[in-house]
Amino acid sequence: MVATFKIAVLGAQGVGKSAIVRQFLYNEFSEVCVPTTTRRVYLPAVVMNGHVHDLQIMDFPPISAFPVNTLQVREWADVCCRGLRSVHAYILVYDICCFDSFEYIKTIRQQILETRVIGTSETPIIIVGNKRDLQRGRVIPRWNVSNLVKKTWKCGYIECSAKYNWHIVLLFSELLKSVGCARCKHVHTTIRFQGALRRNRCTIM
Repeated sequence: MVATFKIAVLGAQGVGKSAIVRQFLYNEFSEVCVPTTTRRVYLPAVVMNGHVHDLQIMDFPPISAFPVNTLQVREWADVCCRGLRSVHAYILVYDICCFDSFEYIKTIRQQILETRVIGTSETPIIIVGNKRDLQRGRVIPRWNVSNLVKKTWKCGYIECSAKYNWHIVLLFSELLKSVGCARCKHVHTTIRFQGALRRNRCTIM
């Protein structure tokens, strides 16, 4: 049986969230920053432990606030937030060299917890610190962020580099485990893709 996991990727402008998604899907990176202005939906499939899992990855543009209810989403003139409340997991990306981007995901995370539908409070949230390759410009010590996220927020935390494809596969591997993919629980975190993962194409993980 194929299970479809819906994933929302959120973050402030310029943090590299779209770069993370494209690196994961197409194994490519562009130095040119193109702002995300509309919701982009990707439909890849992965094979883990011999089982197929469909993913619906939604890359959202920066939002001013997490929608309070489904009705509000429908009423928004900008339909880019459609489906934001019904996903199985959230990836909140910040730039380790930009304090404001961390404050942004801090606010969005709190709003997610306060407004999600009753019974879905345990929807996994993974905090991602991107641009690890620019570590010398880090504005918040890694230990401080990791301690806050894991112990206080009770969320997963991963640092990565979209530019150098570092920890990108690990991010999505951990994400599948967190959404309750029973068959993914024992997948070793060092497992890599065999070939690029592309839309509507199955790839071994």
